[in-house]
Amino acid sequence: MPLVAVWKHCYTTPEVEYETVIGLEVHSQLLTESKMFCGCSAEYASTEPNTHVCPVCLGMPGVLPVINQRALEFVVMTALALNCTVPDYTKFDRKNYPYPDLMKGYQISQYDEPVGVSGWMAIETAGSGSREIGITRVHLEEDTARLLHRRGAGGEAYSLVDVNRAGVPLMEIVSEPDMRTPEEARQFLVKLHSILQYLGVSTGNMEEGSFRCDANISTRVAGHSKGSAKVEVKNMNSFRAVFRALSYEEKRQRKAIAEGERLVQETRGWVDDEGITVSQRSKEYAHDYRYFPEPDLPPLAFDREWVKSINDSLPELPDARRNRFVDVYDLSSYSASLLTGSKATADYFEQCMAMVDRSKVKPMAKTVSNWMLGEFARLLNATETAIENAKATPILLMELIDMIEGGRIGGPAAKKAFEEVFSTGRSAADIVEEQGLAQISDSGEIETIINRVIETNAHAVIDYKNGKEQALKFLIGQVMRDSKGRANHSVIIQLLKRKLGE
Repeated sequence: MPLVAVWKHCYTTPEVEYETVIGLEVHSQLLTESKMFCGCSAEYASTEPNTHVCPVCLGMPGVLPVINQRALEFVVMTALALNCTVPDYTKFDRKNYPYPDLMKGYQISQYDEPVGVSGWMAIETAGSGSREIGITRVHLEEDTARLLHRRGAGGEAYSLVDVNRAGVPLMEIVSEPDMRTPEEARQFLVKLHSILQYLGVSTGNMEEGSFRCDANISTRVAGHSKGSAKVEVKNMNSFRAVFRALSYEEKRQRKAIAEGERLVQETRGWVDDEGITVSQRSKEYAHDYRYFPEPDLPPLAFDREWVKSINDSLPELPDARRNRFVDVYDLSSYSASLLTGSKATADYFEQCMAMVDRSKVKPMAKTVSNWMLGEFARLLNATETAIENAKATPILLMELIDMIEGGRIGGPAAKKAFEEVFSTGRSAADIVEEQGLAQISDSGEIETIINRVIETNAHAVIDYKNGKEQALKFLIGQVMRDSKGRANHSVIIQLLKRKLGE
């Protein structure tokens, strides 16, 4: 039976299982002051078009590139952090393709001798647990210019070229096709994004284009080494978009195979508004780019002591920091993972903990963690605010927590006060005094409120006396409501039980 016929037969047999195969190609702009091969500023996002340019990044005849050493160092750092082998030498190559955003008609990149090879990164998902995803290569290249698409007064489409981005150092990280679900691909990107931020080599901003991802996805019979043609998916500018695009493509491919359609190697674009991928062009093979060694740049031999010094100076990375948070602060692995997933969030947490007495570190760590992962995270998400830009600084959060611990303010009132702290950056103490949010602990004042609640909720009192414990919670809630969240919770319970027992 011909191979195509066997393939079709396997997918039209209901009992045959098949799996998705995903590999990712991630491009990340590097945080250098100048471009990859010239002295022009690498800052392009907030500048006038075509102002940070020179003959080198404009691709003028006769100019010669000069390697940015800082960019090379950043790529070595990343390769080592991803458990890659840094070879004895590396070289640059010309990748030829005639796109309007490529000023020279070729891109200086790397092909067969990259900076890092054969690495791995561990990811965790709820469905598959912890898995190691192979890293094929980490290499260095230059970014292209930007095309700005416009429409004229008559509706005709045209494009403008902004060369400011051309030549910005760009690192490419290519994974092995080891991911089996869209969720694993999303987790890979989240983890990689975190590592790059910990290293300080990239902003990792997907919306601005400093962290970009292309995905290769195919489908195969479970246990088989070969499958359908590989499809490249582009135009995904968020972790959520990557997940949605791959989920759609996974279903599209399986449906096509079940219906006997022949999948072809192609590039498809993700249309976020419609939630679909659309065909853009047939996918190029490596030989289509006509790679050959860059004649204007010599191969680079790595000094092993230099590589070792970079490795020795690597900062604490997310996994190590998570483990330390579990050991030192006695946090759950889940909470520690959430706190250390972002360097800025982990830094914020440790700034808070630096204000805590050493004898109270572990219990206070859980309190701070609960606030950061609860109310604080809710407000950050609702306002789309990065934690490093929040007006609620570590000092202000710890002031509020100290007031709670000291019994000066209760839980509901504390949440109300924190919303004001978050929006204004004002002191919690000032807000509590100004808005009268201080906790009521005076038993006489609370008893007055309880008497009023008992009188107006006779049915709940009867229910409680008949053994319905839920009625007590209702009455407590009514007291808290009447006191505007200010009454001391433990005093309420004590007085209520005494009153109801009389």
